[in-house]
Amino acid sequence: MATASEHDEARVARASAADAGAGGDREAATARLTSEQVWRALAKASFAVVSYTTPAGEPRSSGVVYATAGRRLYVAVAADSWKARHIAASGRVAVTVPVRRGGLLSLLFPIPPATVSFHGTAIIHPPGPVQDRAVPKQLASLLPAERQASCCVLEIIPEGQFLTYGLGVSLAQMRSPSAARARVPVGTPDGVHPALGA
Repeated sequence: MATASEHDEARVARASAADAGAGGDREAATARLTSEQVWRALAKASFAVVSYTTPAGEPRSSGVVYATAGRRLYVAVAADSWKARHIAASGRVAVTVPVRRGGLLSLLFPIPPATVSFHGTAIIHPPGPVQDRAVPKQLASLLPAERQASCCVLEIIPEGQFLTYGLGVSLAQMRSPSAARARVPVGTPDGVHPALGA
């Protein structure tokens, strides 16, 4: 008959094996997902949640439409908006991009989106016509005509690593956090987009 301590030892051994397996799953997720694949997913999406802090240190989040170019995200914001003023004050943002998964199945079943999250530097470029700037044409096409001439362009430069959930795995694997999570280097070139200056 097994003693209580033998049961405890067996439970600890199983937990250690599970932790080791989860670590292996995370390493496998990182190994299977590349920076290029994450950038392709970002280029296909156009909606993100940008988080920042006010000068008083209070957190804020805003949904934005964006376009990518040169391993940067570009967002048009109203020149007089709180978003433009708060982001210009700190120059730091956190971004989460939902990436739709499941195709037609997502219309029938509650399949959550995959996500790409990262932090980065944000540069606010002065107001002016979007089409006269070296920003992706997709950004101009996402904006109403009346906003294109007067908005600021927010340039977001990701830093460090992308934290992903559900990219590069099957829909069934998305149910396992250890298999669905990955950390992938951003791979952003140094410097600011030369056409925008700064």
